[in-house]
Amino acid sequence: MPKEGDNSNDGNHDHGAVSLNIEKVSEMNSNTAKAKDKKKEENNKVVPFHKLFVTADSLDKLLMTLGTIGAVANGVSIPLMTILFGGLINAFGENSTDGKKVMSEVSKLCTKLGHKIFMNDRIKYSHAIPSTFFFEPQLTGMVESNAEIQVTGGTVIKLKEVSCWMCTGERQATRIRSLYLKTILRQDIGFFDSEASTGEVIGRMSGDTILIQDAMGEKVGKFIQFITTFIAGFVIAFIKGWKLSLVMLSMIPLLVVSGGSMAMIISKMSSRGQQAYSEAANIVEQTIGSIRMVASFTGEKKSIEGYNKSLAIAYKAITQQGLVAGVGLGSVLFIMFCGYALALWYGSRLILDGSYTGGDVINVIFAVLMGGMSLGQTSPSLNAFSAGRAAAYKMFETIDRKPVIDVFDKSGLVLEDIQGDIELKDVRFTYPARPDVQVFSGFSLEIPSGTTAALVGESGSGKSTVISLVERFYDPQAGEVLIDGINIKKFQLKWIRQKIGLVSQEPVLFGTTIKENLLYGKDGATVEEIKAAAELANAAKFINKLPQGFDTMVGEHGTQLSGGQKQRIAIARAILKDPRILLLDEATSALDTESERVVQEALDRIMVNRTTVIVAHRLTTVRNADMIAVVQRGSIVEKGSHSQLITNPSGAYSQLIHLQESNRSKEQDSKDPDELEIHQDDSKVLGRVSSQRSSFRRSISSGSSGIGGSRRSYSFSYAFPGTVGLQETGGMEEISQSKGNQRRKGLMSYFRSNTQKDVEGGQSDAEKDVSILRLASLNKPEIPVFILGSIAAAMNGMIFPVFGLLLSSVIKVFYEPPHELRKDAKFWALMFIVLAVTCFIVAPTQMYCFSIAGGRLVQRIRSLTFSKVVYQEISWFDDNENSSGAISARLSTDAATVRSLVGDALSLVVQNIATIIAGIVISFTANWLLALLILAIVPLLGLQGYMQVKFMTGFTADAKLVYEEASQVANDAVGSIRTVASFCAEDKVISLYNEKCSAPLKSGVKQGIIAGLGLGFSNFVMFTQYALSFWVGARLVEDGKTTFDKVFKVFFALSMAAAGISQSAGLSPDLAKAKSSINSVFKILDRPSKIDANDESGTTLDNVKGDIEFQHVSFKYPTRPDVQIFRDLCLFVHSGK
Repeated sequence: MPKEGDNSNDGNHDHGAVSLNIEKVSEMNSNTAKAKDKKKEENNKVVPFHKLFVTADSLDKLLMTLGTIGAVANGVSIPLMTILFGGLINAFGENSTDGKKVMSEVSKLCTKLGHKIFMNDRIKYSHAIPSTFFFEPQLTGMVESNAEIQVTGGTVIKLKEVSCWMCTGERQATRIRSLYLKTILRQDIGFFDSEASTGEVIGRMSGDTILIQDAMGEKVGKFIQFITTFIAGFVIAFIKGWKLSLVMLSMIPLLVVSGGSMAMIISKMSSRGQQAYSEAANIVEQTIGSIRMVASFTGEKKSIEGYNKSLAIAYKAITQQGLVAGVGLGSVLFIMFCGYALALWYGSRLILDGSYTGGDVINVIFAVLMGGMSLGQTSPSLNAFSAGRAAAYKMFETIDRKPVIDVFDKSGLVLEDIQGDIELKDVRFTYPARPDVQVFSGFSLEIPSGTTAALVGESGSGKSTVISLVERFYDPQAGEVLIDGINIKKFQLKWIRQKIGLVSQEPVLFGTTIKENLLYGKDGATVEEIKAAAELANAAKFINKLPQGFDTMVGEHGTQLSGGQKQRIAIARAILKDPRILLLDEATSALDTESERVVQEALDRIMVNRTTVIVAHRLTTVRNADMIAVVQRGSIVEKGSHSQLITNPSGAYSQLIHLQESNRSKEQDSKDPDELEIHQDDSKVLGRVSSQRSSFRRSISSGSSGIGGSRRSYSFSYAFPGTVGLQETGGMEEISQSKGNQRRKGLMSYFRSNTQKDVEGGQSDAEKDVSILRLASLNKPEIPVFILGSIAAAMNGMIFPVFGLLLSSVIKVFYEPPHELRKDAKFWALMFIVLAVTCFIVAPTQMYCFSIAGGRLVQRIRSLTFSKVVYQEISWFDDNENSSGAISARLSTDAATVRSLVGDALSLVVQNIATIIAGIVISFTANWLLALLILAIVPLLGLQGYMQVKFMTGFTADAKLVYEEASQVANDAVGSIRTVASFCAEDKVISLYNEKCSAPLKSGVKQGIIAGLGLGFSNFVMFTQYALSFWVGARLVEDGKTTFDKVFKVFFALSMAAAGISQSAGLSPDLAKAKSSINSVFKILDRPSKIDANDESGTTLDNVKGDIEFQHVSFKYPTRPDVQIFRDLCLFVHSGK
């Protein structure tokens, strides 16, 4: 009887156990919190900006140099023009009562301005406009006398800022993609177990590289140009008037703090958003890559929920980023305009003191204005730099990672050949992803060359780990793996793997032709060698019956073929490799009985004169092995031949055999052949009668049926009388029967009905042009936000035309009598402060509202598209265009491009429209005649923008499609990394990927040249407008039809309108890309699924009994329409059987 003391002790023991559990839970929570903090810290990390350019070659450096020179020249040209403006203002203001003198002075200055036009634009854009464009004789004469400049410009035109930076950005981004893939392929297998997934890798290659390219392309040139303008503006300002410049310079520290803080915060938020999108891409890859498994378990909703959860995190980051960017830009403009108010007031004091003229004050203000505006215009570039640096962090972290087992390491032993002796000596091993689970503790095994060794045992005992260690996918923590007595670490990795062949349980095929899959075994193999290998692998028969033979596409992961066919191709691939050591990792366990027999025959042929290691589940396949080792919990408990081991009835091997035979008997006893029927018409007989009693064997296999990724096989074998024959045609079996509908005993397998392309219905899947209104319909819930954002954008667009109106009014004030100058200067300075406050309100409102609308749209597009994709019929995924890599790339790139249209481009379009309207209204109100004359040249800007859009559209769509093909190559390789590593196919994959990327690279270079030409022409027309404005204005002043302040009102207003048109034209690359992406998105959304699991229509039952019946089924695979699979098939399977 227990004592009280014992009870007390038991209670204390229980209390201690509870305390221990609490401590464990606390430790787990602490570890989880640390993991989250670490992940959060990683999300905020960025790479140094210069590291983005580590892949630049000599040509890229030359392009960047020339692009920088062009950017600096463009940046300096605008502040230099402020000197002429100051002179023009003095010419108008000081001679306002003498029209002839005004005309004389302005003509001189226009001649200088014309010279400047040709110096700054002809050098870069020569021969764009004929010299006769200018009707002023002085200007025409000047053009003719500068032929040398024009000839020089014909060469320098190729060095334009935009073209050089766009081209080098495209080149380097392509190189980064290739380098990242190469780095991924060189990593040890442990890296993929614990640190990276296929979806994450593909997401970074398709999405993050776009951000990196944006950060190292044309935005770098723009940034250099704007910074140069900023510096040149202040240099000129200090030369012309250091006192006033010093006052205006006081706002620079505030601008720097505001802009710097904004960039820092945006960088952190951008990194969080990219991490969320990376997780979403991983979900897409896993779902699409295993779509049959997802569909069979109705797991679509679960995948969609996980995907939407990641999108919600990304949306939050996008909106926060928009708000911060808006507040930052609003702060910059607020500080800038307050500085101008101070400058105007202080400038009036300097004029009253007699130390400055009105032209000097305007010259300084204009120079600082140009510099300040340019500093504000660096915001998009800074955003791009921040996003690119954040996106590059994880990529470059991987690129810089030194793998523990490096396949590209050329050091190590390279012998003439190996004998094939294998020895594992006192090996201790744990998997990197599970360091707390000890797989081997002192494991030892010897396999002499030329022998066949079989490893058997329960799942998880360590059998496949032996295969991984011999392939050197992993290195043991202690002990040695020896080949021919030499530690495997001493061999050159690629060389030793070429001597080892691997055939796995799940054969991995790439989404290309049978021939290309076989060439992974031996690159450059002849047709004769390929056919011989196929013959030896028992694969030639079914391959020759396929419509395209060896050129037949196998589909993604080989989904167009059955499990047995895939395995035979994998064996043929191993035969081409001609290895000294052959590793068979449950190579037949996933096959039905008939397929296993055929595959086993092929394996028996190639095991001759090779060292063979077999990991087997079915013990019947290893009875002829020279040595059988029973592995339990990481140790060998029994070893010997079949005949030796079977003599010990209590041994581990005998117990395994007894267990398998017992399970097989139970399966056979559970079948009732009388409950199975086959009916078929005699007119459909194709098969030849093989015997009066034939065996009808079929398997229900997830691999061959297309249900999913789990390889489980259930084989059923029945004998039945009659004249039923089986014929293998194109990898599928046809069932034929003699005259009459007779009762037959048998079972027809459930198999897949995948198709590569929809050839029924006559509906083309070609990408159709979709109206942008359909995209707008997806943003209907955000209409209130759009309205508020559009109002703010319109007000923001009117800021600078109003600023021009205020500035032209101030110019007139500078030439007023002292008493009026004092009074009016204070009033207009106050107006500038009102304008500053307005900017501080409307800029954040605009950017935040459009970030909400754009974020919601991209979230909705991604969610709707993914939801539509997962409910497509299985055959849809067999099209190469709809592979997991292509879909993942399409979801990331298309949605991001569309988001840039709504979040950025649309906001700027509304803003620019308001700028144009405000500019035109102000100019016509000031002087309609002058405005009408100047407007004659403005349509040229619109024409230039339209032509650029047409050119860009022609290249964008094709480039996007080719990048999808490249993404699929990477997806196949990373998803099958063990196969790639085993066949040393890294170089082959990289070469194929680079080949797929070559077309978009060329397209990107063309886009850069076209964009440079378009923007160059736009600048040329803009400078021409400046010259015409003042020359025509002077004429009108001379004729008494206007006053000088109205000339400047028209000039500033139309200059802002022209800038708006030019900026809108500059958006053409984004608009062209967005249009192509919209078409791609709606192509998916508009496609109805032929077998839609989300369709709630149809009959539903309270209870399903389980009877299955095929009634007069005739069927062909659309990809093989010339092969009849079923002809009037009738089949009945009773419930429970």
